[in-house]
Amino acid sequence: MVESANRIYAIKTTAKQERTVADNIEKVIREQKDIHVMAVMVPEELKGYVLVESPDSIARIEQLVELIPHARAVVQGSTALSEVEHFLVPKPVVSGITEGTIVEIIAGPFKGEKAVVKRIDSGKEEITVELYESMVPIPITVRGDSVRVVERSEDAS
Repeated sequence: MVESANRIYAIKTTAKQERTVADNIEKVIREQKDIHVMAVMVPEELKGYVLVESPDSIARIEQLVELIPHARAVVQGSTALSEVEHFLVPKPVVSGITEGTIVEIIAGPFKGEKAVVKRIDSGKEEITVELYESMVPIPITVRGDSVRVVERSEDAS
């Protein structure tokens, strides 16, 4: 049996309803056995869109969109997996943070404190910081997702 190659379609959604649309697509394809969807993806960086992998034509995907609340339209054309596979690789939590960056701690006992990044451990996804307004510089190691960048360092090279 020769299977046609799956294509990836972008479905435009109502703002902030991407997850709802993806859940509804799953419900509809369980009921409608004639529409084939292999995968549904909601990339964080792609606001207002849901990506659907399907061997079906764009007309079938448009029929699917008509059955789903908050799904607006199918973007004309399709794409290959190679063009969207970068969405499948998780980015390290500490990416974009460099030494000297000023961050705010958003979790843990030092929540709300500002600090300067002194060292980054990408393998463990941890950063070592020194509190900004402390009299004695004490290095504190926190998880990368426990901080929010306030000001990027100027000498980042």
